[in-house]
Amino acid sequence: MNTNIFGTRLQELLTEHNWTHLGFATKLKTTQSTVSRWCSGKQEPDFDTLVLIASELNVSLDWLLGKID
Repeated sequence: MNTNIFGTRLQELLTEHNWTHLGFATKLKTTQSTVSRWCSGKQEPDFDTLVLIASELNVSLDWLLGKID
């Protein structure tokens, strides 16, 4: 996974949807610091969480992971 693209796209989507890291973390039942690490590329979510993120933000996994534009 290209975490730079993933993190950048995740942060853009959170901003676009007016989600804070804390709010989105609560929605996903994780922590604010975990969402921050995803956005910064310091950590990667597992596959099930990726699917949940894409679903919550209404984007494809391919787009979220930088496989398509």
